[in-house]
Amino acid sequence: MSGLSPITQRRLQQFKANKRGYVSLWLFMGLFLVALMADFVANDKPLLIGYQGGIYTPIFSFYPETTFGGDFDTEADYRDPFVQDLIVGEGQGWMVWPPIRFSYDTINYDLPSPAPSPPSAENLLGTDDQGRDVLARVLYGFRLSVLFGLALTIASSIIGVSAGAVQGYFGGKLDLVMQRVIEIWANMPSLYILIIFSALFVPGFWTLLLILLLFSWVQLVDVVRAEFFRARNFDYVRAAKAMGVPDIVIMWRHVLPNAMVATMTFMPFILTGSITALTSLDFLGLGLPPGSPSMGEMLAQGKNNLHAPWLGITAFLSLAVMLTLLTFIGEAVRDAFDPRKSV
Repeated sequence: MSGLSPITQRRLQQFKANKRGYVSLWLFMGLFLVALMADFVANDKPLLIGYQGGIYTPIFSFYPETTFGGDFDTEADYRDPFVQDLIVGEGQGWMVWPPIRFSYDTINYDLPSPAPSPPSAENLLGTDDQGRDVLARVLYGFRLSVLFGLALTIASSIIGVSAGAVQGYFGGKLDLVMQRVIEIWANMPSLYILIIFSALFVPGFWTLLLILLLFSWVQLVDVVRAEFFRARNFDYVRAAKAMGVPDIVIMWRHVLPNAMVATMTFMPFILTGSITALTSLDFLGLGLPPGSPSMGEMLAQGKNNLHAPWLGITAFLSLAVMLTLLTFIGEAVRDAFDPRKSV
């Protein structure tokens, strides 16, 4: 703390003073860390295998069944009792499994009842209508949603801040033309255009990111534009111009830090909107490819399988917890950057 500026220290104190947002940050970071390690928490492959004196890591490497004394050159199915007996049988090997022995796309063929099956000791949150473990899909879906939201938020912020900075700093006809274009673009029926684009292009992570980026960058333009309008007439900016400092240096070094206050305040809410947009497209069947671990796809399964309430309840609670934590964090960030707030 001693190496931080007084303003930064005050903002950190104000952020911590918002207990709800501070606790939400730690809870979200803990959940996100677990989700980032989903491959080591939920997987249908062992973390480590010891066989005849050798150490194998199936998560990182491909091992055919013949490696363990089998007959096929295809990758070993480690959940198959025959393969397990080849490795562990007669004390010649051992396996270390993750806590959840299912990946997001692993089908459990040994269900006690037809899929979707209710929660059990093997599938703690039950299975979906294809026999896949719901808890594993929640972990992978949480990771995918947050990473998608972060990527979209960062890309949107870069474009939105750049457009707003150019408008606010230079003003004049450039600002007038850009503002009219942005007003027209922002008033277009974005949901219908997203649906059309999603139907035209092959769905995928990067495709959806580019499609949603077409409209999400507009949210920050007005805020940054207003900050640059205000700051460009400050004395230190005029002095820098008089000394011949290039415009790009003035914008980056002297004006942008003021605009970043408003940007940082809005970013958690943009992240929440990005996750919601991806979930909506997945729920409509226009998002990620079929089989992807998606919160929207889980919601759709809950709607289509009302006789299996654990599907809808799990998807709803997962989304509710995620978005609630992000909203509380956003409120704490807003308080931290509010100069009228005091600890």
